Amino acid sequence: MGKIFVEGVGEVQEYVDVCDYAVGLSRMIGGPILPSERPGHALIEQWNPVGLVGIITAFNFPVAVYGWNSAIAMICGNACLWKGAPTTSLTSVAVTKIIAKVLEDNKVPGAICSLVCGGADIGTAMARDERMDLLSFTGSTKVGKQVALMVQERFGRSLLELGGNNAIIVFEDADLNLVIPSALFAAVGTAGQRCTTARRLFLHESIHDEVVAKLAQAYAQVRIGDPWDPDTLYGPLHTKEAVKMFLDAVEQAKQQGGSVVYGGKVINRPGNYVEPTIVTGLPHNAPIVHTETFAPILYVLKFKEEEEVFAWNNEVKQGLSSSIFTKDLGRIFRWLGPKGSDCGIVNVNIPTSGAEIGGAFGGEKHTGGGRESGSDSWKLYMRRSTCTINYSKDLPLAQGIKFQ
Repeated sequence: MGKIFVEGVGEVQEYVDVCDYAVGLSRMIGGPILPSERPGHALIEQWNPVGLVGIITAFNFPVAVYGWNSAIAMICGNACLWKGAPTTSLTSVAVTKIIAKVLEDNKVPGAICSLVCGGADIGTAMARDERMDLLSFTGSTKVGKQVALMVQERFGRSLLELGGNNAIIVFEDADLNLVIPSALFAAVGTAGQRCTTARRLFLHESIHDEVVAKLAQAYAQVRIGDPWDPDTLYGPLHTKEAVKMFLDAVEQAKQQGGSVVYGGKVINRPGNYVEPTIVTGLPHNAPIVHTETFAPILYVLKFKEEEEVFAWNNEVKQGLSSSIFTKDLGRIFRWLGPKGSDCGIVNVNIPTSGAEIGGAFGGEKHTGGGRESGSDSWKLYMRRSTCTINYSKDLPLAQGIKFQ
Protein backbone atom coordinates (compact mmCIF):
# COMPACT_ATOMS: atom_id res chain seq x y z
CA MET A 1 0.00 0.00 0.00
CA GLY A 2 3.05 2.25 0.10
CA LYS A 3 3.78 2.49 3.84
CA ILE A 4 7.38 2.60 4.98
CA PHE A 5 9.28 -0.61 5.66
CA VAL A 6 9.34 -0.36 9.48
CA GLU A 7 5.60 0.25 9.59
CA GLY A 8 5.02 -2.73 7.29
CA VAL A 9 7.08 -4.97 9.58
CA GLY A 10 5.20 -3.53 12.57
CA GLU A 11 1.88 -4.38 10.96
CA VAL A 12 2.89 -8.02 10.44
CA GLN A 13 4.13 -8.09 14.05
CA GLU A 14 0.71 -6.84 15.13
CA TYR A 15 -0.92 -9.89 13.51
CA VAL A 16 1.60 -12.14 15.29
CA ASP A 17 0.85 -10.40 18.58
CA VAL A 18 -2.92 -10.68 18.22
CA CYS A 19 -2.53 -14.41 17.46
CA ASP A 20 -0.58 -14.78 20.72
CA TYR A 21 -3.28 -12.81 22.53
CA ALA A 22 -6.08 -14.86 20.97
CA VAL A 23 -4.50 -18.19 21.93
CA GLY A 24 -4.49 -17.13 25.59
CA LEU A 25 -7.98 -15.68 25.30
CA SER A 26 -9.28 -19.00 23.96
CA ARG A 27 -8.85 -20.51 27.45
CA MET A 28 -10.62 -17.62 29.19
CA ILE A 29 -13.85 -17.09 27.26
CA GLY A 30 -16.83 -17.85 29.45
CA GLY A 31 -20.10 -16.57 30.79
CA PRO A 32 -21.00 -15.94 34.43
CA ILE A 33 -22.89 -18.24 36.75
CA LEU A 34 -25.62 -15.99 38.14
CA PRO A 35 -27.59 -16.42 41.36
CA SER A 36 -31.12 -17.66 40.67
CA GLU A 37 -34.04 -16.33 42.70
CA ARG A 38 -35.66 -19.78 42.43
CA PRO A 39 -34.57 -22.61 44.77
CA GLY A 40 -32.95 -25.56 43.01
CA HIS A 41 -32.20 -23.59 39.85
CA ALA A 42 -28.96 -22.52 38.18
CA LEU A 43 -28.68 -19.49 35.91
CA ILE A 44 -25.74 -19.39 33.50
CA GLU A 45 -24.61 -17.65 30.33
CA GLN A 46 -23.45 -19.77 27.40
CA TRP A 47 -21.48 -18.22 24.52
CA ASN A 48 -21.47 -19.92 21.11
CA PRO A 49 -19.93 -19.05 17.73
CA VAL A 50 -22.03 -16.90 15.39
CA GLY A 51 -20.90 -19.11 12.46
CA LEU A 52 -19.49 -17.27 9.44
CA VAL A 53 -17.73 -13.93 9.87
CA GLY A 54 -17.36 -11.76 6.78
CA ILE A 55 -14.39 -9.38 6.99
CA ILE A 56 -14.00 -6.41 4.64
CA THR A 57 -10.77 -4.46 5.20
CA ALA A 58 -9.26 -1.23 3.86
CA PHE A 59 -6.03 -0.52 1.99
CA ASN A 60 -4.26 1.30 4.81
CA PHE A 61 -3.81 -1.75 7.09
CA PRO A 62 -3.99 -4.68 4.64
CA VAL A 63 -2.66 -7.23 7.18
CA ALA A 64 -3.30 -6.14 10.78
CA VAL A 65 -7.04 -5.40 10.62
CA TYR A 66 -7.71 -8.82 9.13
CA GLY A 67 -5.50 -10.22 11.89
CA TRP A 68 -7.57 -8.56 14.63
CA ASN A 69 -10.75 -9.98 13.16
CA SER A 70 -9.66 -13.44 12.03
CA ALA A 71 -7.66 -14.40 15.12
CA ILE A 72 -10.49 -13.47 17.51
CA ALA A 73 -13.17 -14.91 15.21
CA MET A 74 -11.36 -18.26 14.97
CA ILE A 75 -10.85 -18.76 18.70
CA CYS A 76 -14.57 -18.00 19.09
CA GLY A 77 -15.23 -20.99 16.81
CA ASN A 78 -16.09 -19.16 13.58
CA ALA A 79 -15.06 -19.48 9.95
CA CYS A 80 -13.94 -16.35 8.07
CA LEU A 81 -14.51 -14.98 4.59
CA TRP A 82 -12.20 -12.06 3.80
CA LYS A 83 -12.45 -9.38 1.16
CA GLY A 84 -9.40 -7.13 1.26
CA ALA A 85 -9.10 -3.82 -0.57
CA PRO A 86 -8.94 -4.24 -4.37
CA THR A 87 -5.71 -2.22 -4.44
CA THR A 88 -3.90 -4.51 -1.97
CA SER A 89 -5.04 -7.90 -3.27
CA LEU A 90 -1.51 -9.37 -3.52
CA THR A 91 -1.10 -8.81 0.23
CA SER A 92 -4.45 -10.52 0.83
CA VAL A 93 -3.40 -13.54 -1.26
CA ALA A 94 -0.02 -13.81 0.49
CA VAL A 95 -1.58 -13.64 3.97
CA THR A 96 -4.26 -16.19 3.07
CA LYS A 97 -1.64 -18.65 1.80
CA ILE A 98 0.31 -18.39 5.06
CA ILE A 99 -2.84 -18.96 7.13
CA ALA A 100 -3.98 -21.89 4.96
CA LYS A 101 -0.62 -23.63 5.39
CA VAL A 102 -0.73 -23.24 9.19
CA LEU A 103 -4.30 -24.54 9.36
CA GLU A 104 -3.59 -27.50 7.08
CA ASP A 105 -0.36 -28.35 8.94
CA ASN A 106 -2.59 -28.65 12.02
CA LYS A 107 -5.13 -30.90 10.28
CA VAL A 108 -7.72 -28.15 9.93
CA PRO A 109 -9.20 -27.16 6.54
CA GLY A 110 -7.49 -24.10 5.06
CA ALA A 111 -10.88 -22.92 3.83
CA ILE A 112 -11.80 -21.94 7.41
CA CYS A 113 -10.13 -18.66 6.38
CA SER A 114 -11.25 -18.09 2.80
CA LEU A 115 -10.54 -15.11 0.55
CA VAL A 116 -12.47 -13.35 -2.19
CA CYS A 117 -11.03 -10.52 -4.28
CA GLY A 118 -13.04 -7.84 -6.00
CA GLY A 119 -14.70 -4.47 -5.75
CA ALA A 120 -17.87 -3.01 -4.33
CA ASP A 121 -20.07 -5.64 -5.99
CA ILE A 122 -18.46 -8.37 -3.87
CA GLY A 123 -18.85 -6.28 -0.71
CA THR A 124 -22.52 -5.69 -1.50
CA ALA A 125 -23.08 -9.42 -2.03
CA MET A 126 -21.47 -10.16 1.36
CA ALA A 127 -23.58 -7.51 3.11
CA ARG A 128 -26.81 -8.89 1.68
CA ASP A 129 -26.07 -12.59 2.10
CA GLU A 130 -28.04 -14.10 5.00
CA ARG A 131 -25.36 -16.78 5.46
CA MET A 132 -23.03 -14.03 6.71
CA ASP A 133 -23.70 -14.14 10.44
CA LEU A 134 -21.46 -11.16 11.24
CA LEU A 135 -20.02 -8.64 8.79
CA SER A 136 -17.01 -6.69 10.00
CA PHE A 137 -16.39 -3.65 7.80
CA THR A 138 -13.42 -1.27 7.94
CA GLY A 139 -13.52 1.73 5.60
CA SER A 140 -15.11 5.11 5.01
CA THR A 141 -18.14 6.37 6.90
CA LYS A 142 -20.02 6.83 3.62
CA VAL A 143 -19.61 3.19 2.52
CA GLY A 144 -19.99 1.91 6.09
CA LYS A 145 -23.42 3.49 6.34
CA GLN A 146 -24.50 1.67 3.16
CA VAL A 147 -23.13 -1.62 4.50
CA ALA A 148 -24.89 -1.14 7.85
CA LEU A 149 -28.23 -0.51 6.16
CA MET A 150 -27.91 -3.58 3.92
CA VAL A 151 -27.00 -5.82 6.84
CA GLN A 152 -29.71 -4.37 9.09
CA GLU A 153 -32.31 -4.87 6.37
CA ARG A 154 -31.88 -8.64 6.81
CA PHE A 155 -31.49 -8.27 10.63
CA GLY A 156 -27.86 -9.33 10.39
CA ARG A 157 -25.07 -8.27 12.69
CA SER A 158 -22.40 -5.75 11.67
CA LEU A 159 -19.18 -4.46 13.23
CA LEU A 160 -18.17 -1.07 11.84
CA GLU A 161 -14.75 0.61 12.00
CA LEU A 162 -15.15 3.82 10.02
CA GLY A 163 -13.62 7.30 9.82
CA GLY A 164 -11.92 9.48 12.37
CA ASN A 165 -11.31 13.22 12.67
CA ASN A 166 -8.96 12.96 15.58
CA ALA A 167 -7.70 15.79 17.77
CA ILE A 168 -4.70 16.40 20.00
CA ILE A 169 -5.22 19.10 22.65
CA VAL A 170 -2.12 20.74 24.14
CA PHE A 171 -2.50 22.75 27.34
CA GLU A 172 -0.11 25.41 28.59
CA ASP A 173 1.43 23.05 31.17
CA ALA A 174 2.22 20.31 28.62
CA ASP A 175 5.69 18.79 28.23
CA LEU A 176 6.63 19.98 24.74
CA ASN A 177 9.33 17.30 24.54
CA LEU A 178 6.42 14.85 24.37
CA VAL A 179 4.11 17.01 22.27
CA ILE A 180 6.33 17.61 19.22
CA PRO A 181 7.27 13.97 18.45
CA SER A 182 3.72 12.82 19.29
CA ALA A 183 2.06 15.32 16.95
CA LEU A 184 4.63 14.54 14.26
CA PHE A 185 4.06 10.78 14.40
CA ALA A 186 0.28 11.09 14.67
CA ALA A 187 -0.02 13.50 11.73
CA VAL A 188 2.74 12.27 9.40
CA GLY A 189 2.91 8.52 10.12
CA THR A 190 1.63 6.35 7.24
CA ALA A 191 1.51 9.63 5.26
CA GLY A 192 -1.63 10.64 7.15
CA GLN A 193 -3.56 7.56 6.04
CA ARG A 194 -4.42 5.99 9.40
CA CYS A 195 -7.97 6.15 10.71
CA THR A 196 -6.32 7.38 13.95
CA THR A 197 -4.19 10.05 12.22
CA ALA A 198 -4.22 13.40 14.06
CA ARG A 199 -6.02 15.88 11.79
CA ARG A 200 -6.70 18.64 14.34
CA LEU A 201 -4.14 20.08 16.78
CA PHE A 202 -5.62 22.41 19.41
CA LEU A 203 -2.96 24.59 21.06
CA HIS A 204 -3.48 26.86 24.06
CA GLU A 205 -3.06 30.43 22.82
CA SER A 206 -0.08 31.02 25.15
CA ILE A 207 2.03 28.31 23.46
CA HIS A 208 0.56 28.34 19.93
CA ASP A 209 3.36 30.17 18.12
CA GLU A 210 6.15 28.28 19.89
CA VAL A 211 4.66 24.86 19.13
CA VAL A 212 3.94 25.73 15.48
CA ALA A 213 7.54 26.87 15.00
CA LYS A 214 8.96 23.73 16.62
CA LEU A 215 6.59 21.49 14.69
CA ALA A 216 7.55 23.10 11.37
CA GLN A 217 11.21 22.46 12.23
CA ALA A 218 10.39 18.81 12.97
CA TYR A 219 8.46 18.48 9.68
CA ALA A 220 11.52 19.79 7.81
CA GLN A 221 13.59 16.90 9.19
CA VAL A 222 11.20 14.13 8.05
CA ARG A 223 13.10 11.86 5.67
CA ILE A 224 10.95 11.44 2.55
CA GLY A 225 11.82 8.66 0.12
CA ASP A 226 11.42 5.10 -1.08
CA PRO A 227 9.37 3.14 1.48
CA TRP A 228 11.73 0.17 1.04
CA ASP A 229 14.65 2.26 2.36
CA PRO A 230 14.90 1.57 6.14
CA ASP A 231 15.87 5.24 6.73
CA THR A 232 12.68 6.59 5.13
CA LEU A 233 10.06 7.97 7.55
CA TYR A 234 7.51 9.16 5.01
CA GLY A 235 6.42 7.52 1.77
CA PRO A 236 3.80 8.11 -0.92
CA LEU A 237 0.04 8.32 -0.75
CA HIS A 238 -1.78 5.20 -1.91
CA THR A 239 -3.33 6.46 -5.17
CA LYS A 240 -3.46 9.41 -7.56
CA GLU A 241 -7.01 10.03 -6.32
CA ALA A 242 -5.57 10.58 -2.84
CA VAL A 243 -3.16 13.19 -4.24
CA LYS A 244 -6.11 15.04 -5.81
CA MET A 245 -8.03 14.94 -2.50
CA PHE A 246 -4.96 16.38 -0.77
CA LEU A 247 -4.68 19.27 -3.23
CA ASP A 248 -8.42 19.99 -3.06
CA ALA A 249 -8.32 20.08 0.75
CA VAL A 250 -5.33 22.45 0.81
CA GLU A 251 -7.13 24.77 -1.62
CA GLN A 252 -10.34 24.70 0.44
CA ALA A 253 -8.36 25.44 3.61
CA LYS A 254 -6.86 28.53 1.96
CA GLN A 255 -10.27 29.68 0.71
CA GLN A 256 -11.71 29.33 4.22
CA GLY A 257 -9.01 31.55 5.74
CA GLY A 258 -6.19 29.15 6.53
CA SER A 259 -2.47 29.76 6.07
CA VAL A 260 -0.16 26.96 4.92
CA VAL A 261 2.90 27.28 7.17
CA TYR A 262 4.53 24.09 5.93
CA GLY A 263 4.09 21.92 2.83
CA GLY A 264 0.91 22.08 0.76
CA LYS A 265 2.35 20.91 -2.55
CA VAL A 266 2.93 17.77 -4.61
CA ILE A 267 6.54 16.55 -4.51
CA ASN A 268 8.15 16.38 -7.95
CA ARG A 269 9.28 12.75 -8.02
CA PRO A 270 7.85 9.45 -9.31
CA GLY A 271 4.96 8.16 -7.20
CA ASN A 272 2.09 9.73 -5.28
CA TYR A 273 4.22 11.94 -3.06
CA VAL A 274 2.88 15.09 -1.36
CA GLU A 275 4.43 17.33 1.26
CA PRO A 276 3.32 16.81 4.87
CA THR A 277 1.30 19.94 5.55
CA ILE A 278 0.52 22.28 8.45
CA VAL A 279 -2.36 24.78 8.18
CA THR A 280 -2.99 27.53 10.77
CA GLY A 281 -5.51 30.32 11.20
CA LEU A 282 -8.75 28.43 10.60
CA PRO A 283 -11.71 28.58 13.00
CA HIS A 284 -12.47 25.36 14.87
CA ASN A 285 -15.72 24.89 12.95
CA ALA A 286 -14.44 25.59 9.42
CA PRO A 287 -16.03 23.10 6.99
CA ILE A 288 -12.66 21.70 5.90
CA VAL A 289 -11.63 21.17 9.54
CA HIS A 290 -14.76 19.06 10.00
CA THR A 291 -13.95 17.01 6.88
CA GLU A 292 -11.82 13.89 7.19
CA THR A 293 -9.25 14.07 4.38
CA PHE A 294 -7.17 10.89 4.20
CA ALA A 295 -3.91 12.78 3.69
CA PRO A 296 -1.12 14.35 5.80
CA ILE A 297 -2.80 17.71 6.54
CA LEU A 298 -2.76 19.00 10.12
CA TYR A 299 -5.07 21.88 11.06
CA VAL A 300 -3.60 23.83 13.99
CA LEU A 301 -6.22 25.72 16.02
CA LYS A 302 -6.05 28.09 19.01
CA PHE A 303 -8.08 27.78 22.20
CA LYS A 304 -8.38 29.59 25.55
CA GLU A 305 -10.39 27.45 27.97
CA GLU A 306 -10.66 23.75 28.79
CA GLU A 307 -14.43 23.64 28.51
CA GLU A 308 -14.51 25.10 25.00
CA VAL A 309 -11.76 22.88 23.63
CA PHE A 310 -13.33 19.71 25.04
CA ALA A 311 -16.53 20.74 23.25
CA TRP A 312 -14.57 21.38 20.02
CA ASN A 313 -13.00 17.94 20.25
CA ASN A 314 -16.51 16.45 20.36
CA GLU A 315 -18.21 18.64 17.75
CA VAL A 316 -17.13 16.58 14.72
CA LYS A 317 -19.29 13.69 13.56
CA GLN A 318 -16.65 11.02 14.10
CA GLY A 319 -15.56 9.77 17.51
CA LEU A 320 -12.52 7.55 17.09
CA SER A 321 -9.36 8.80 18.82
CA SER A 322 -8.40 11.82 20.93
CA SER A 323 -5.55 12.93 23.14
CA ILE A 324 -4.61 15.69 25.58
CA PHE A 325 -1.21 16.79 26.82
CA THR A 326 -1.22 18.16 30.36
CA LYS A 327 0.19 17.55 33.84
CA ASP A 328 -3.04 18.61 35.61
CA LEU A 329 -4.49 15.54 37.34
CA GLY A 330 -7.97 17.03 37.71
CA ARG A 331 -8.06 17.92 34.01
CA ILE A 332 -6.95 14.40 33.07
CA PHE A 333 -9.87 12.83 34.92
CA ARG A 334 -12.35 15.39 33.56
CA TRP A 335 -11.08 14.44 30.07
CA LEU A 336 -11.68 10.74 30.78
CA GLY A 337 -15.08 11.39 32.38
CA PRO A 338 -18.62 12.02 31.11
CA LYS A 339 -17.93 15.66 30.17
CA GLY A 340 -14.63 14.89 28.47
CA SER A 341 -13.86 13.20 25.17
CA ASP A 342 -16.68 11.31 23.48
CA CYS A 343 -14.29 9.08 21.52
CA GLY A 344 -13.65 5.35 21.75
CA ILE A 345 -9.93 6.00 22.31
CA VAL A 346 -9.13 8.67 24.90
CA ASN A 347 -5.42 9.23 25.50
CA VAL A 348 -3.27 11.34 27.81
CA ASN A 349 0.27 12.44 26.92
CA ILE A 350 0.55 10.06 23.96
CA PRO A 351 -0.50 10.42 20.29
CA THR A 352 -3.90 9.54 18.82
CA SER A 353 -2.40 6.70 16.77
CA GLY A 354 -0.47 3.56 17.68
CA ALA A 355 -3.05 1.60 19.68
CA GLU A 356 -2.09 -1.59 21.54
CA ILE A 357 -3.84 -4.86 20.70
CA GLY A 358 -4.85 -5.56 24.32
CA GLY A 359 -7.44 -2.79 24.38
CA ALA A 360 -10.70 -2.65 22.46
CA PHE A 361 -10.18 -0.65 19.26
CA GLY A 362 -13.00 1.43 17.79
CA GLY A 363 -15.03 4.59 18.07
CA GLU A 364 -18.39 6.23 18.57
CA LYS A 365 -20.87 8.21 16.45
CA HIS A 366 -20.04 8.13 12.71
CA THR A 367 -17.02 5.94 13.46
CA GLY A 368 -19.56 3.13 13.74
CA GLY A 369 -19.53 1.93 17.35
CA GLY A 370 -17.68 -1.33 16.64
CA ARG A 371 -14.85 -2.74 18.74
CA GLU A 372 -12.07 -5.06 17.58
CA SER A 373 -8.95 -6.74 18.99
CA GLY A 374 -8.65 -6.75 22.79
CA SER A 375 -10.67 -6.41 26.01
CA ASP A 376 -14.13 -7.98 25.56
CA SER A 377 -14.34 -7.40 21.77
CA TRP A 378 -14.62 -11.19 21.42
CA LYS A 379 -18.28 -10.92 22.48
CA LEU A 380 -19.16 -9.39 19.09
CA TYR A 381 -18.03 -12.62 17.38
CA MET A 382 -20.29 -14.84 19.51
CA ARG A 383 -23.95 -15.19 20.41
CA ARG A 384 -25.09 -15.30 24.01
CA SER A 385 -27.69 -17.60 25.53
CA THR A 386 -29.10 -17.16 29.02
CA CYS A 387 -29.70 -20.68 30.35
CA THR A 388 -31.83 -21.71 33.32
CA ILE A 389 -31.41 -25.26 34.63
CA ASN A 390 -33.89 -26.74 37.10
CA TYR A 391 -32.17 -29.47 39.12
CA SER A 392 -34.97 -29.75 41.69
CA LYS A 393 -38.28 -31.64 41.65
CA ASP A 394 -40.33 -28.45 42.02
CA LEU A 395 -41.39 -25.83 39.48
CA PRO A 396 -41.30 -22.40 41.14
CA LEU A 397 -41.91 -19.50 38.72
CA ALA A 398 -39.92 -16.28 38.60
CA GLN A 399 -41.28 -13.19 40.40
CA GLY A 400 -43.17 -15.53 42.73
CA ILE A 401 -46.02 -16.05 40.24
CA LYS A 402 -48.53 -18.79 41.18
CA PHE A 403 -50.14 -20.51 38.18
CA GLN A 404 -52.24 -23.36 39.60
